Amino acid sequence: MPRQDGSQRIVALFKGDQARGASEVAAAVGMSRQAAHRHLAKLVATGKLVLEGKARSSRYRSAGSLPMVRHFPRAVIAEDRVWQEISSTHPAIGGLSKTARPVFQYAFTEMLNNAIEHSASVDVEVRFEVIENGMAFEVVDQGRGALMNLCKVLRMGSELEALQELSKGKLTTLPKGHSGEGIFFTSKVADLFVLESGRLRWTVDNLRSDVAIGTIPRRLGTRVRFEAGLRPRRKLAAVFAEYTDDFQFQKTRVVVKLFAHGTRFISRSEARRVLNRLDDFREVILDFNKVDEVGQGFADEIFRVWPATHAGTVIKPVNMTNTVTFMIERARRRVILPRRS
Repeated sequence: MPRQDGSQRIVALFKGDQARGASEVAAAVGMSRQAAHRHLAKLVATGKLVLEGKARSSRYRSAGSLPMVRHFPRAVIAEDRVWQEISSTHPAIGGLSKTARPVFQYAFTEMLNNAIEHSASVDVEVRFEVIENGMAFEVVDQGRGALMNLCKVLRMGSELEALQELSKGKLTTLPKGHSGEGIFFTSKVADLFVLESGRLRWTVDNLRSDVAIGTIPRRLGTRVRFEAGLRPRRKLAAVFAEYTDDFQFQKTRVVVKLFAHGTRFISRSEARRVLNRLDDFREVILDFNKVDEVGQGFADEIFRVWPATHAGTVIKPVNMTNTVTFMIERARRRVILPRRS
């Protein structure tokens, strides 16, 4: 029988929901604490173990029976009960740390609730898996499709327009029962957030501070993927605080490049698409990351004309090139003269 290496011997120690510290592991397999740490770090990185706690309170636990795939009948489930069921039966989920658990619970229940309330799918597929230094879940339905549903109910011109508006937040087809906050905040707290609907894929990569829209073969329904670390970069409360005033969702961040093909913005009509519904917010962060050029009409509409009639909303541009900064400042310095009677 081939001799097991150190990592294999360590994995064999973990059964069920049992958690062990590094010193306990080292003594059990007969190796130094330093060697045990090296093996444990490798096992966490490859998704075989889950790390809980920090420094001397660090404990390791088996990743359990992940990956997991379950199907639930949409019409008879509730998102909180599904979370309770899977977290109680899968140690890797139920054993998440005090900082990671609220992040995953919030994101998962929000995305599952969207599928339950909006998709009209017969059932909903839920997937969980361990990834390097973290965990991921997917919620997949075979229903209407999130973007097509927005187009039909809110009479939008295209799925791209629907996605552009969805990215701002406060957009829902059921305003009496929903705030339109779920997808917005879930995309902000994730390391990686992906939404696929119709022919579009929207990717939010917060580790690289980047977003992208891509085309895919048309799919039925909606697929959402969420990835985050077992030691989240930010606490859920901090993400809420960044975009709220007095507990109200009053701030948003609009990524300008979502509204253009390429990296140039020229027309006033493009500016008006960016500005649509921004008067719902008190503060708007306008992110020009990877936008190389804006036209005079575009800058004038956003930074001179619109603010003149929307004093209740402050627009703050960020991540600008020198060229973009010049055009924005030029627009801001122009004065709207009163019309002569």
